[in-house]
Amino acid sequence: MPTRENNTGFIFMEHLQTEEDALRGIFLLGRNVASYKFALAGAILEIAETGATYATLSDLALPFSSRLCVHLRNSPRQTTSRSSSYLDICQKFNRGEVSKEDLIVATTRMGFNNVIDAFHVVGNGESGTRFFHDDRKGKNNGIALTDAILKVAETNETQLTQEIEARWRLVETAWDLGINTSLILFDANTGILTDKEARVAVTSARDALNGYQKGHCFYCFAPISTTPGDKHLADVDHFFPHVLQRKGILGNLNGVWNLVLACQNCNRGTGGKFDSIPAVEHLERLSKRNQYLSESHNPLRETLRAQLGYTEVDRHLFLQNVFSESTRFRPAGWSPTPVCPAPF
Repeated sequence: MPTRENNTGFIFMEHLQTEEDALRGIFLLGRNVASYKFALAGAILEIAETGATYATLSDLALPFSSRLCVHLRNSPRQTTSRSSSYLDICQKFNRGEVSKEDLIVATTRMGFNNVIDAFHVVGNGESGTRFFHDDRKGKNNGIALTDAILKVAETNETQLTQEIEARWRLVETAWDLGINTSLILFDANTGILTDKEARVAVTSARDALNGYQKGHCFYCFAPISTTPGDKHLADVDHFFPHVLQRKGILGNLNGVWNLVLACQNCNRGTGGKFDSIPAVEHLERLSKRNQYLSESHNPLRETLRAQLGYTEVDRHLFLQNVFSESTRFRPAGWSPTPVCPAPF
């Protein structure tokens, strides 16, 4: 793993994302307005397992539509839209009103209109690993499979296929119940899925956090304000994005250890952080900030110690574990251009 030493003498190791991690990131963290992404992931895995390096839309149509038809038998809600002409055809096939040949023709014509473009989109960007290249405008009208998906297929042994199916069932259950999929949480104590939102209000943390940041953005060092109504009012940002908790990848990310003050541009402006994971140099600054607050006499001292650990080693290992787990599915790397010299 690449390593990077901070000024405390501790080293943060960056996780080397595998092809399997990247594919998991797509179906765990990708946006879902329909279940087509799950069907396509399963279909390209099935084709890659044959060793094929190219699939026409006709080749994709049968494994893609078969998966959708199976799920439609158990859960008619496969999209957030009120209607879908293509899914209507799949339902007609299930009722015996449409032949397999007609289903394949309809899938080739309608089934891939959006999902091929959207497949690699994760958060506000694209996965760093591509599993196919769009060649629908080429003479063969299909997709070219990459070495990445062929490598995954070689070692799959049904595990990833099962994970895709499990995530698919979770999403369609949420749609059936009218629950926002981003609000589904797992209670490890009861084993029950709940739709209660765990994201708590954090704006009251501004004044407490600003003592260390000295009135500057944590990321680009631009001047910020903590006064309500000020046009430069700081956002309270989750350093590790809260989507990782909502998707069940990490636990409580509302702790003070994970909160920083960011200017509005860094948090949500053009090129802003949004749900990205910051580059490791920002993690080093977070570690330094948490270490400072944990060792100084301030109101956050005991809170941070309880959340991170009571020794410097414990606190470093805590951040390393969170960083490693979060970057399995979405590599770190977001960083803005500084607009001022670093004041902390």
